[in-house]
Amino acid sequence: MDEKTAAKAKVVEFPAPGAVAAPAPAVGPVTPVAMTSVNVEAFAHNLARMIEEGGKALAAYMKPREEGKLKDDQGDGITDVVKTVGHVAEYWLSDPKRAFELQANLGRAYLDLWATAAKRMTGEQTAPAIAADPKDKRFADPEWSQNQFFDFLKQLYLLTAQWGAKLVTDAEGVDEHTKSKAAFYVKQITNAISPSNFVLTNPELLRETLSSNAENLVRGMHQLSEDIKAGQGNLKISQSDASRFEVGRNLALTPGKVIFQNDLMQLLQYEPATKDVLKVPLLIVPPWINKFYILDLTPEKSYIKWCVDQGITVFVISWVNPDKKLAEKGFEQYMKEGPLAALDAIEQVTGEKKVHTVGYCVGGTLLAITLAYLAAKKKNRVLSATMFAAQVDFTFAGDLKVFVDEERVAQLEEHMKRQGYLEASSMANTFNMLRSNDLIWPYVVNNYMKGKKPFPFDLLFWNADATRMPAANHSFYLRNCYLNNRLSKGEMEVAGVKLDLGKVKVPIYNLATREDHIAPAKSVLEGSKYFGGPVKYVLAGSGHIAGVVNSPAKPKYQYWLGGKPEGADVDAWMKTAQEHAGSWWPNWLDWLKEQDDKTVPAREPGGGKLTPIEDAPGSYVKVRNWD
Repeated sequence: MDEKTAAKAKVVEFPAPGAVAAPAPAVGPVTPVAMTSVNVEAFAHNLARMIEEGGKALAAYMKPREEGKLKDDQGDGITDVVKTVGHVAEYWLSDPKRAFELQANLGRAYLDLWATAAKRMTGEQTAPAIAADPKDKRFADPEWSQNQFFDFLKQLYLLTAQWGAKLVTDAEGVDEHTKSKAAFYVKQITNAISPSNFVLTNPELLRETLSSNAENLVRGMHQLSEDIKAGQGNLKISQSDASRFEVGRNLALTPGKVIFQNDLMQLLQYEPATKDVLKVPLLIVPPWINKFYILDLTPEKSYIKWCVDQGITVFVISWVNPDKKLAEKGFEQYMKEGPLAALDAIEQVTGEKKVHTVGYCVGGTLLAITLAYLAAKKKNRVLSATMFAAQVDFTFAGDLKVFVDEERVAQLEEHMKRQGYLEASSMANTFNMLRSNDLIWPYVVNNYMKGKKPFPFDLLFWNADATRMPAANHSFYLRNCYLNNRLSKGEMEVAGVKLDLGKVKVPIYNLATREDHIAPAKSVLEGSKYFGGPVKYVLAGSGHIAGVVNSPAKPKYQYWLGGKPEGADVDAWMKTAQEHAGSWWPNWLDWLKEQDDKTVPAREPGGGKLTPIEDAPGSYVKVRNWD
């Protein structure tokens, strides 16, 4: 449609549902839905374009399946949802009286809502039947409260979600694991059906669609097609503008060299920034589920650069992004070819037999296993250990335990057996589901309904840059940690050695984060008691990433220091803890220097003993799953 035709097209007022009552006044620049105009011909033209783009999205989804390049394994997950929720439903339906009370409770809630809505239509001021959490960004638009139709939809949804949650919590006689799974699944379902996720039931989306004559939906369907192509047949939701970032160009910029490598990792040593450095070097063991540069995003956020600037000789493991050739690499190989190989290389370069160590998330679990192995072998290679949001006991491991039972692990092992690894998207989707109202649905709405490009955000670019995991390694981790909790029980064996954390006597700085969904603060606190040496438990504000990457240059959160970590009651620990503003990093540095504050002249990468292979951040970290 050319501009002249468009100008002649009929423009009509498009009344919102429920607009029989006087429309709410505009708030600031917002025009209520009931007052939004639409160009009928342009709208129809764009709907046709949207259908065309939808066909491209469907083709992108179907093509790899028709060619046999992609096999859907979603059936097992759906079966588990049905079976799990079915156990809860069985409790309610097994007793007619109980089932009637369940339906009656929901019916009464709906009748109360209808009564308050009817009173409001007559002009009477009434309190809502249920109010949204002020922190719930889904209902921030003014029309969710001011427009009676959308306010009714919002409250109807909130009442239903509340009822769904109670459906699980009030089900007696259902075992706790099944309850936890059911609660998680019900939450995912209620998050998905929120009226904020649909054009016709979201005032902001409806305004956008009408005012742009559905141009937003055309852009959104095009973006959907592109994201399915990027996921090679699966939807890979864009959380950040990936074109704006590149590892080594504007991320992971701290100068250094790769001084050693093997099949599983590259070892990076960073160039000194001070004349003298601490005598004892630092080895960082990051998780292999994600890439190490979360600790080296940008110079002002970089924990690695900050450590270098404080006069620490820093070494970091950069894990390989494995393929099927590494399918049989298990925890023993990750320990021997990871931290143990790194310790040997560091000793060769610096002459130091002992090092400070840091382990992040599952990298911390591996570090704890390595410490227990060294203790069993009576090898004194580590002076101190710092754990970032890392678990050694999995009793209180949080929502991730939902995905771990014998049946689900067996299904996953069968899936991994076919290709030799777990694809990166699987774990990425799992982590995103833990916070679906933050990491899934806002991007579905923004990308595919508003038709907007996601904001360029380095942390979310990193979050999407996930890695694959070898089948043997991931199977060992799930079975020995999440499923059977063998490490803290003293039952785990690695490389023929039975591991006992009680024999680990090195000082430990055990950092937890208050809002962590992956390694809950309660779980980290509980794990503190299994080590045989002194443990300093520190609680940082925010979550698994932001609580750790909280630079003194731009501190956003606080941290707490308290007494001896005992039990798993974080609230009890907090009663005697003292809150400190800003970053915990300086406190950690003071603790590190308490272990040994001797200094030596600065060391160059390789130390004249190992020839640098390439510049940091190295080549392993640049292997991306979407290339």
